[in-house]
Order: sequence, then C-alpha cells, then structure tokens
Amino acid sequence: MKTRSILLAIAALFCLSRVEAMAEIDTLYFDVRAAYNEEVAGGNFRGRFFSDHLNINFYGTLTEEIGFRIRHRLNVAPTAVDPLRATDWASIIWRPTDKWTLTAGKQAILVGGYEYDSIPIDVYFYSNFCNNLPQGYAVGVMADYQVAEHQSIVFQAINSPLSFGFSDTFAYNLAWQGQLAPWWHTIWTLNAVEDNYRRFIGYAALGNHLVLDNVAIDLDLIDRANLHQKNLFSDYTFITKVIWSVGKWNYCGKIGYERNDAANVDESGLAYDTVMAPGYHYLYGGAGIEYFPYDRDGKLRLHAIWFRDSDTHLNNFQVGVTWRFDIIKR
Repeated sequence: MKTRSILLAIAALFCLSRVEAMAEIDTLYFDVRAAYNEEVAGGNFRGRFFSDHLNINFYGTLTEEIGFRIRHRLNVAPTAVDPLRATDWASIIWRPTDKWTLTAGKQAILVGGYEYDSIPIDVYFYSNFCNNLPQGYAVGVMADYQVAEHQSIVFQAINSPLSFGFSDTFAYNLAWQGQLAPWWHTIWTLNAVEDNYRRFIGYAALGNHLVLDNVAIDLDLIDRANLHQKNLFSDYTFITKVIWSVGKWNYCGKIGYERNDAANVDESGLAYDTVMAPGYHYLYGGAGIEYFPYDRDGKLRLHAIWFRDSDTHLNNFQVGVTWRFDIIKR
C-alpha cells in the first residue's frame, strides 16, 4: 500500500506539471521524520528505529482569489471506511475580500488548543485526547471573517472527529483566533460534536500561546461536557509546554493531565465522552532538546527527548531527525 501511495504521488506530480496553465504551484515540498526510540521499564530495554512521517505538501493558486492546499502522508494507507485517510488537507481556499476566507474540502477539524493545532511532524508525544480522537482531519466547509487586525471569527461545519471518514455525524465549531496582547496569541473554540450514538458533546477549548522574549509557553485547557452531566467541569485536559530558544538550540518541556469523572455516564451506563472513559485519569510529560544545524527554517532539525505516561509507566528515550526538502518554492 505504501508503494502504491508513492507511485500515486509521483503520478500526481506529473499530472500537475501538465496543468500549469490552469494552476500554479507556489510551494511543493516533502518532509520526513525518523528516529530511534528506546523503551525502558525496570531492567528491560526495547529499542527500535522507525519513521512516522513522510509527507508531500502542495500550496498553489488557481486565480488571484482562489488557492489550494494539499498535504498527503505517503506512509499511511487508505481504508474502505476512509479512502482519504492518508490525506490531511485537500482544500480549495477562496478569499473574495480582504476580510473573508472560505475553505471547502478536507481540512483540520477546528478544536482549540496548541497541541492539537500543531503540525503533527512537530509533536513528539500527545495527550490521550489527541491520540484517541478517531480523526483530526475531515471534509467540511469553513468561513473565516477578520474582525480586526490579528482577530478572526471562524465557523466550521464538518464531519465529526468522533467518527471515521465520510460519516453522517457532524461537528459545528466556532473559534476566535486572535491576540489579547502582542505576546499573547489565542485559539479559543466552542464545539458541538456529534458521536455515533446521535448525541452531542460540547467542547470549550482555550488555547493560549505566550511569547516572552526567547521563551514560548503554551497553555491549553479543554473541557468536555454533555448537558446532562452533574458537573460540567469534570472531564477535561490541561497541557503546559515551554520552549526556551538559545541560538540554534531549543530546550523543551511539556506536561499534561487529563481526567474524566466516573459519574459521567447516562442512565444506561453509556459514557457521555467516547474518547476519555469515565473514571479515567492520565498524566504524561517529558523534556528534550532540539538543534537546528543551519537556519531555523525547518529544513533540518535534530532532537533528543525523554517522555513517560501514567498508562505504560515506560521511560522513552528518543533521538531523531526531521528534514524538509523543497521541490518548488516561490
């Protein structure tokens, strides 16, 4: 399946080169991440080499007002339920005015929080919530209105993240993406998310990104609630990440805690939250360093990290490399 995906990507490149008169590719690049990971539990050691990202990325224009974006994972196979499982982005983006941006196609499901919003190749370990969502990208439509400089209100209607592929369950997402100060950036969302039992659960997500000189701090709080819950703040995720940048080095740390109260079930005992089981709590965290041998342009990055969680109690030690190579860059 991986070989077929690579051949399809090569064929797509050839086809796109034949339609230059209709569309212009402004940016085309591959990015890759590979690493060695050693799991340590007591006196037991288990190591492996792996590569978890091999992506092809397109950005281009059809007209002055209409552009497109594609990101396809060459190391992920499609399924019968989701034939576009390997494709994160396949969207047409229309900017009819300076204020409005309209997007249609496969795109990121708009849930707040900077861990969730980060490009996956830049995240070494995730929260339980992010790890266990059935899908983070789906087909839908989105409207973005810029109310002021660096302030946007966004509405999205899209297939539900609690289903797989092209389901008949939906999510309706409202976001404010902006700044409270030059050093305080936000992704705050309210989400009405339908599950496979035709129930809705609400997310209130507050993603905060603080930049203080050469220190960046992310503070994410995601509360998940069904209106029938006794306590609306009893199913939540809290994440803190810090990056201290010194020259070509990043010194990084992240910790998160998640909890869902055991009482968050309906009369039949069915959990309101199908991602985080009632009675479950999860603590995870880690630290590491990143080194950019050249410029901080993402073309080459080395990393060495440690992380651990309360489920497996494994200490993971990992060293790896991320690189990007441009085919077209305008």
